[in-house]
Amino acid sequence: MKEHFTNKQHFFEHLLKKQQEVMEMPSNKRIASWAMNILEILFPEQKSSDFETISDIESAFEKSKSELEHILRNSKICECCSHKVVVDKFFEQIPSLYESMQTDADAILEGDPAAKSLKEVIRTYPGFLAISIYRIANQLYKLDVPLIPRILTEHAHSITGIDIHPGATIGNYLSIDHGTGVVIGETTIIGNHVKLYQGVTLGALSVEKVLANTKRHPTIEDHVIIYSNATILGGETVIGHNTIIGGNVWITSSIAPYMTIYHQANTKTIETQTTI
Repeated sequence: MKEHFTNKQHFFEHLLKKQQEVMEMPSNKRIASWAMNILEILFPEQKSSDFETISDIESAFEKSKSELEHILRNSKICECCSHKVVVDKFFEQIPSLYESMQTDADAILEGDPAAKSLKEVIRTYPGFLAISIYRIANQLYKLDVPLIPRILTEHAHSITGIDIHPGATIGNYLSIDHGTGVVIGETTIIGNHVKLYQGVTLGALSVEKVLANTKRHPTIEDHVIIYSNATILGGETVIGHNTIIGGNVWITSSIAPYMTIYHQANTKTIETQTTI
């Protein structure tokens, strides 16, 4: 609700109250650093590791658990359940998250002729970083933690140019090649072995607020390739498995499996053909 300020003193009091409310809250930078630390434990390729024993790794995870509990407790936004319960549930999923991230790295390596090794993918590829941060954020999102998942994916967005909402549902072996300008909306569903190129938008047909709790974004089935600057919109739009979507197309209705969709420049139309 908009507040009316009667005088300068009233305005300053309002600002002071806001300052006091957030004084102990962890910064976005601290929250992002926590997630990056998780990735550095899982993938020492991203940082020179000083872990020499299993105890060292266990200790690193214990510190990370304590940090997450501190973040939840001091953020004053998480009332879903006990902070410790959320932390324990999140860290129970670490092996599963790691396995999913490994499949993403494998998909990027297999799908990009320029990639020479998994180490290169993990250490340098923005697609891998954005997907990995998404997977951490998505796990917190599924535990009903507010705000923090979005802070994490917006951090990844700011450094990679890849915008993945933490509420999206994404299978294994996701490859994002180059990645700049990719947008994946909140209710998007992506299957396994999907490849996206730069500029792809998986968005909503309408952005009206009343549609907030509905499926607004498309479903992409398994083994789909979507080339650069393609736009696919709508919650009822389903891209069938084993389909190829060419660059610069605009799609608002479902596509059957085993199709190739491309833009015919001379006629300004979309042509389709089966790939079987």
